[in-house]
Amino acid sequence: MTKADLVDKVTALGDLTRRDGEIIVDTLFESVIGALKSGDKIEIRGFGSFRTRQRNSRIGRNPKTGEKVDVPAKKVPFFKPSKELRDLVNAKPGTHTEPAVDPDHIDPHHPPAM
Repeated sequence: MTKADLVDKVTALGDLTRRDGEIIVDTLFESVIGALKSGDKIEIRGFGSFRTRQRNSRIGRNPKTGEKVDVPAKKVPFFKPSKELRDLVNAKPGTHTEPAVDPDHIDPHHPPAM
């Protein structure tokens, strides 16, 4: 799935223009990135959590030349999926049952999961 696909899904949820969908998706991404830059942890119940991890400096190797290269210490983003997400991804076909949802009704305050 690409960012454009995600914008299309958000736009299809209600009476939104494509520009509105882009603003929603961009705001979500910018919020996650901003929180990680400032060292905060983001936890989305039922989905997972985002945080940064510190990687120590090390000596690497240029795979083309074999030359040793100093790799500096850095922060890297890290995602830890929730138990619910892991269970959904690893569920055997036909074992997961979705709750009954009226396909013609979309609650604007609680849109269906993507």
